[in-house]
Amino acid sequence: MKLIVNGQSHEVTAETLAALLTELDFEGSWLATALNGEVVPARERDRRRLSEGDRIEILSPMKGG
Repeated sequence: MKLIVNGQSHEVTAETLAALLTELDFEGSWLATALNGEVVPARERDRRRLSEGDRIEILSPMKGG
């Protein structure tokens, strides 16, 4: 299915947000995720189903200042 991840189109097989993170090689519970503009807590990612055309944002903290 085609999804928009961080503003870029991706063709993926993942059916849940947790599976998408694994498929795209994102690791760590410290990641922040949003699905169609709604923040998704880490504990809910395995239950959050994805649909064609969904928009996902994946953010990670950065060092520096």
